[in-house]
Amino acid sequence: MNFIDNLRNIVLEEEFKINYLKNKIYIINYLDISHFDNNKIIISYKEGTVSISGRNLVVSKLVKDELLIEGSIEKIEFR
Repeated sequence: MNFIDNLRNIVLEEEFKINYLKNKIYIINYLDISHFDNNKIIISYKEGTVSISGRNLVVSKLVKDELLIEGSIEKIEFR
C-alpha cells in the first residue's frame, strides 16, 4: 500500500473493522451480507468473508457501511 492509499484509509476510514463485545459484533466497511438466518450470518468484505455462527442472531443496526449483530455468538471465522 502506498502513501496515498494509507492517507485515504485514515481520512475516509475505508478499512474493514470488526469489534466483538459480549454477544455483540460491530462491523464497519463491509460490502455485502451474503447469508442471513438465526444461526449464521456471512459478511463479505474486500479481502474475503467473515462467518458468524450462533443462536438467535439478529441485525440490530444496519446502515450503509455499519452493521451490529446481536445474539448468542459461538464462532467467528475469517476466510
